[in-house]
Amino acid sequence: MANAQIWESGILGNRYEPQHDLGQGAYGIVCAAKNRETGHPVAIKKIVKVFEKSILSKRALREIKLLKHFNGHKNITGLLDIDISTTPTPLTFNEIYLVQDLMEADLHQIIHSGQSLSDPHFQYFMYQLCRGLKYIHSANVLHRDLKPGNLLVNADCELKICDFGLARGLAGSEGEDTGGFMTEYVATRWYRAPEIMLRSRSYTKAIDMWSVGCIFAELLGGRALFKGRDYVDQLNQIINILGTPDDDAVLKRMASERSRAYIRSLPRKVQVPWAALFPEATDKALDLLEKLLQFDPEARLTVEQALAHPYLEAYHDLAHEPSHSRLFDFSFEALETPQEMREAIIQEVMDFRGIQAQQQEGLPKPLESLPVPSRDQMGHVEKDTDEYIGSASVDDELMDLDQR
Repeated sequence: MANAQIWESGILGNRYEPQHDLGQGAYGIVCAAKNRETGHPVAIKKIVKVFEKSILSKRALREIKLLKHFNGHKNITGLLDIDISTTPTPLTFNEIYLVQDLMEADLHQIIHSGQSLSDPHFQYFMYQLCRGLKYIHSANVLHRDLKPGNLLVNADCELKICDFGLARGLAGSEGEDTGGFMTEYVATRWYRAPEIMLRSRSYTKAIDMWSVGCIFAELLGGRALFKGRDYVDQLNQIINILGTPDDDAVLKRMASERSRAYIRSLPRKVQVPWAALFPEATDKALDLLEKLLQFDPEARLTVEQALAHPYLEAYHDLAHEPSHSRLFDFSFEALETPQEMREAIIQEVMDFRGIQAQQQEGLPKPLESLPVPSRDQMGHVEKDTDEYIGSASVDDELMDLDQR
């Protein structure tokens, strides 16, 4: 039976029947439930301590707005219902409830469950990831936290992107302040693009494509490709595999003088052949991986190019790979006070009520039966975390080392 503490909100007790806990973290708990009217299984995410810190309330507001903006896409987790706690009063709430699609597991659990995955699995997962990301990027949104743990998978291999709390707009998007791009960006180092760690002067959709490449490598190899202890070690691991960047113009565009000097001080490395790292992967798979994991962000494939790559040709169909009709408005990022954000969240709840997500049709089914292990079959899979609360970039870490 699910933790009773999650059922304080009126709509949850009336409309949803608790089933069991799915997990919890520092900022909330997730339970499986069933819609009492339809019998449809759902997941309910209870976000707590929303206004304990402004960064948490802004993240919650961002998550709600983006889930609403992308609602209906088959490869992005849907927002089915939303509510706030009403105690002591609706105007002083400190908890939010998000009702979403119930999925069997996340991709991290699938990869590390010990269950056998095949190349058709990889193709279908990668196609759906790129299909969902195309929709996100077309709204001028950067997800910024793509990793296996943020990709939900159900029993028939359908994949959905989740967790938009760290998302930001592309530079120049309405309301986007590029000066705050690194704010709260302290996790998921193993999937972070080199230009983020090197504090590049500009960031593009290519940062997400690097993460896609890292996820692909983890599918192919069964483990994270770059598991750095800190940012300097992360950079070292990337160079050890990709080789030393040769183009000074690229490095000058991407990195500070201190970081460039550090890279030049390292022993010169040549690229390790991808076939040596993943000997069982197909030529098409290795070619896609090569074109995603480019040190230079301008050389990486875009999501549209990835969808059109021969590795995904069995599924690629422009008619079923929609772009969003509207750019996302980030002007709410200017809100500063708890009361402003509280009122904005209340407005989002009021706007959403009565609206039901209209799922888009057209997601192709896998070409063959591709079962994934159930939650019970997988058992407990440890979270392989790379969270690191320390310096914000390679440059900061090098500066710290110089001062010691």
